[in-house]
Amino acid sequence: MSERPVLLAIESSCDETAAAVVRDDYTVVSSVISSQIALHAKWGGVVPAIASRQHVIAMNGVIKEAVETSGFSPEDFAAVAVTIGPGLPGSLAAGISAAKALALAWQKPFVAVNHLEGHMFSAELDGGQIEFPAVYLLVSGGHCMIIYAPERGKYKLLGSTRDDSVGEAYDKVARELGFEYPGGPVIDKLSLQGTDTYQFPRPMMNVGYDFSFSGLKSAVRREIEKGDIIKENIATSFVVAAMDLLTTKLMKAVREYHPRSVLVVGGVSKSPILRQMLTGSAFKDIHVIFPSLKYSTDNAAMIGAAGWWQFKEHGPSPIDLPMMSGLSLPLAE
Repeated sequence: MSERPVLLAIESSCDETAAAVVRDDYTVVSSVISSQIALHAKWGGVVPAIASRQHVIAMNGVIKEAVETSGFSPEDFAAVAVTIGPGLPGSLAAGISAAKALALAWQKPFVAVNHLEGHMFSAELDGGQIEFPAVYLLVSGGHCMIIYAPERGKYKLLGSTRDDSVGEAYDKVARELGFEYPGGPVIDKLSLQGTDTYQFPRPMMNVGYDFSFSGLKSAVRREIEKGDIIKENIATSFVVAAMDLLTTKLMKAVREYHPRSVLVVGGVSKSPILRQMLTGSAFKDIHVIFPSLKYSTDNAAMIGAAGWWQFKEHGPSPIDLPMMSGLSLPLAE
């Protein structure tokens, strides 16, 4: 077994209870995720009270499995890292409490990690070589933003959504079409079977770096209300419009900032149409880096990678650091 040091990472910002053991070169030794999808499906979305309770139920078992399958013992860990925010308060509290308890019991440093930075490290879990300056497109169920990083750990927010995130728009369109939560994967699957028949609008397409998906979502709803639709074509037309918005803004950032690396992270980075568009002719001379599909959605391995950087760069976090449900990226001046 490699002699490189390892840390234990915990993620519980929303509805996934996750733990991972990660080496300081971001190699993933073990990664365990307990999903709550079945619990929330009948409600059509994540119910915070149910999510926090399930985290408490699942947490010890998930951590135990991650540690046991890694082959390491508590004395082997250099630190315990955990998502401190942003996220649902009750969900975050479950992971933070577990991490602090283990750090104290094992007498290990405690490392607080920004969930957004975790996603930004996810593309490096499979050996992705990131060079700076870099431009990130972070797209998920709760976030949609373009970020310029002149160097690691320094961020300039170029733009974000003014209303829904693109992931939220996916789920709302899925509901309009009669699909159960989570609808995003269903929309992606259907989008590969239809054609861009409806030519939905692209709000704010050529205006700055901010996004807006409410107009697109409303246009889809109006079309559905007319009746006599082909669901596959609705899905394709919606996804193509949404991805056109994302790729246009990303290309604008690439042309303005000339990054050495371009990364697309977060759950929506799994979209096959988005990946196809970002490897097509418009991006043929740009190497776009994605996380592997298993690390695109919330997981503890990405928290481990970000935790290692945080630990090496800034040292341990105060053990009494509070939960920060509204945490944002630390922006450079």
